[in-house]
Amino acid sequence: MSRTEIRDLAFKLVYSLKIQNILNKDDLEEQINLYIEDYNIENEEARKYIKDIVIGINSNLEDIQDLIKSCLSSNWTIERISKVNISILELAIYELKYENIPYKVEINEAVELAKKYGEESSGKFINGALATAVKKLGLT
Repeated sequence: MSRTEIRDLAFKLVYSLKIQNILNKDDLEEQINLYIEDYNIENEEARKYIKDIVIGINSNLEDIQDLIKSCLSSNWTIERISKVNISILELAIYELKYENIPYKVEINEAVELAKKYGEESSGKFINGALATAVKKLGLT
């Protein structure tokens, strides 16, 4: 299973949890385990990555969302961003900031997720927001 496929699975879970508004740690771990079971994810690397990403995003959510807010133009608020796009941004920013994924790889992966799951303009929006985040994080 490739890292891209694993990231796709992680995104789907992040998005699902966002829709369900699950933030409680116990509920979160239960949902992660159910997701891994439902999708029959047997690859140990995939299981660990998904758990680490979801718990990591949840643990650092305020910091991640503050960075997202700082990357938006003045006429946008985080509440206006679709749940698909916010899930992609949270995943990508978590990986950029806490997992040290190279920013070019991360932006490309996030834009591909946006094209696959988002609206027509999602790819461009994600690319712009992440380019700003990369600058703010001093990764260039």
